[in-house]
Amino acid sequence: MSAPEGSPVGAERSIGQLFASATTELSALVHDEIALAKAQLRQDVKRGATSGGAFTAAGVLLVFSLPMLNFALAYGIHTWSDWNLALCFLLSFAANALVAVVLALIGVAFAKKAKKGKGPQKVAASMKESAGVLQKAKPHPRPQRAELTELPQDRAPEAIEAVARSSS
Repeated sequence: MSAPEGSPVGAERSIGQLFASATTELSALVHDEIALAKAQLRQDVKRGATSGGAFTAAGVLLVFSLPMLNFALAYGIHTWSDWNLALCFLLSFAANALVAVVLALIGVAFAKKAKKGKGPQKVAASMKESAGVLQKAKPHPRPQRAELTELPQDRAPEAIEAVARSSS
């Protein structure tokens, strides 16, 4: 730590000055940490938005390419089986409907699990419980000065001399 302004270099600083300086520097450190957290959060949000945009573009491209897949499937069935072309298109539609039903069932199952989850409520309840425990906590009682000067019975001078004699 540097000497405060207006005092000669190497001069002793009072406890009050040291405490004030430490408080100021701690406050600046906390503000810098908050600014760093905000910057990192902004960067994470930008990355998430870019990722979401890329996934959205991929989904849109996939949706627009589905008719081509349906035509290819229908003409493939027609070539393979020599069935009526209308029946082949109907089978292509049925395959798409079947996939859509399976995906919808998966979505419903996950939605039910998400509704039952209540994750944020559990975290909030746990934090409230921890705060309640910490509020009720009492500091560890410190021994009085008189207790510190008295030696316990096993530390009495006679016990110390007995140990010294037995070890020699």
